[in-house]
Amino acid sequence: MTRKQKKVLIRICVSASMLIALALLPEDFPRLSFLPEGPLGRLPRLLLYLVPYGIIGYDILRKAFRGILNRQVFDENFLMAVATLGALAIGFLKTGDFVEAVAVMLFYQVGELFQGIAVGRSRKNISALMDIRPDYARLETPEGAEETDPDEVPVGSVILVNPGEKVPIDGVVLEGESSLNTAALTGESIPRDVKPGDEICSGCVNMSGVLRIRTTRVFGESTVSKILELVENASSLKSRSETFISRFARYYTPAVVFGALALALLPPLVRGLFLGLSPEWGEWIYRALTFLVISCPCALVISIPLTFFAGIGGAGKAGILVKGSVWLEELSRTGIVVFDKTGTLTEGVFQVTAVHHSPLSDEDLLEYAALAESSSSHPIAVSIRKACTRPLDLSRVSHVEEISGNGVRVLVDGKEVACGNARLMERLGVPCVECHETGTIVHLAVDGAYAGHIVISDREKPEAKEAVAALKAAGVRRTVMLTGDRDAVARQVAERLELDQVYSDLLPEDKVSMLEELLKSRHPKEVLAFAGDGINDAPVLTRADLGIAMGAMGSDAAIEAADIVLMDDNPLKIAKAIRISRKCMRIVRENIFFALAVKAVCLVLGALGIANMWLAVFADVGVMVLAVLNAIRALFTGK
Repeated sequence: MTRKQKKVLIRICVSASMLIALALLPEDFPRLSFLPEGPLGRLPRLLLYLVPYGIIGYDILRKAFRGILNRQVFDENFLMAVATLGALAIGFLKTGDFVEAVAVMLFYQVGELFQGIAVGRSRKNISALMDIRPDYARLETPEGAEETDPDEVPVGSVILVNPGEKVPIDGVVLEGESSLNTAALTGESIPRDVKPGDEICSGCVNMSGVLRIRTTRVFGESTVSKILELVENASSLKSRSETFISRFARYYTPAVVFGALALALLPPLVRGLFLGLSPEWGEWIYRALTFLVISCPCALVISIPLTFFAGIGGAGKAGILVKGSVWLEELSRTGIVVFDKTGTLTEGVFQVTAVHHSPLSDEDLLEYAALAESSSSHPIAVSIRKACTRPLDLSRVSHVEEISGNGVRVLVDGKEVACGNARLMERLGVPCVECHETGTIVHLAVDGAYAGHIVISDREKPEAKEAVAALKAAGVRRTVMLTGDRDAVARQVAERLELDQVYSDLLPEDKVSMLEELLKSRHPKEVLAFAGDGINDAPVLTRADLGIAMGAMGSDAAIEAADIVLMDDNPLKIAKAIRISRKCMRIVRENIFFALAVKAVCLVLGALGIANMWLAVFADVGVMVLAVLNAIRALFTGK
């Protein structure tokens, strides 16, 4: 609880104590004999009640007055001020009862305090979740390690991160091995092990050994900075529900004020001028004031944005960053999910998946291929070298001949080794064996004799198949994959993952054209979401109704173009995000229908004179408290 909230609580306690004490006094206390019966005789009692009223309501009256001065008259402060001051006036002029007026203001402040605490706790949870901004970077200098502002560390600098400290800037590990707590970034509790050569993201917490890291980005472009920027700007894009409520309140509030004014004036005038009855001004003014208290739209104005705020916070806790409540609402209507393949459904890293040899052993074949590819930086060459478990002695290699588009020929220990595709074998006149597996096939010939081949492919993510199944279970109508990979590879991946459609051999511009066709085929109220990670996916992410980027390994362009970012690249999180958004929208609809239904019933009862101020308090404060409690549920995402 903040200091301001504590002060409000003290005011509530003091005002409530005084109100209870005054309510227990005799109705004619204080009775001053020199004052006549009627309003003047009730003046001392009014003055006593003005003390607790002023203690609890002075800030509401001040806000209402400022609103009038700023020409922003019709808000909840104005409604509460007019209703309670009017109730005091009725008590002074007619009934002598001032308890209701003070009680209405008291309960309104209790509701406001509760709402403030609820919102504060929601913000605190989200702030704690996103408390990943590093306070300093430990920069390595000739004089030793020096703590400095992360903003002042240039690219290529060497920083030290001790156990228990946050990694301040993205970089590559030079020395040290450790486990990283990535929960604040990905929502996952399992630590990630790192060693020299591994890329490391800012915002992680170093759990064990000292790490020496060379920075690859400035702080403003690092992962932690981008996450903080996304979270801070998440509330700037309002959903259609929020926009509707804002427009609704703008027209609704003046309408009920004029409605209350009509209720106070028209019936008495009709009774007095046309029906010849007593106007009963006090009765109709009391009904109008009750009408005003009931009509206050606090429950809607507060609970709807709070629901989206809590939903974005709950998603962030699960490692899903939503850039605005408008995208959370769009996500709930997702009917088609389109995937990029590499880096989204697959790991995006080439690796050796099979070795077929004759007559060499696996180790011998891989060693020859690794030595032949020892000077190449191509991803396929790198994957072969990683797969080779033997130490590579480059002095054994000589006479390296690169054959563009085919492969390489070298001498290893005096033996001619040819390593490349089927075109290279055909060029050398070496008959090669076709492989039944899909992937990139690297053939090997030693001294003109075929020695075997190596299968290199991009392995599917372990959770990819489950992710597709989870989307279908969540009600997604169609799953599609767009890829620039070969048709055979793409179809094999699509079959294993049980995707509905696959389009292969696509250039970046082809992906956009294909997405346009898919957009035309969707239902009118359906949203098409595209999930990707590469630079070439940025145009498609932008064109889709909803763009979802892989945040850990994804390119900056993709993350910038996307509306939602998955911090651990887990496609299973897409289905979870959809479930969170639908829960959030369900709560929004519950609050809208509940608040409007209760208020509609109470407004009718108030206009008919059946509802009193106590029912008005429930219709206003009670509904607001219940709606806020319901909204907070969006913060808890479940499994």
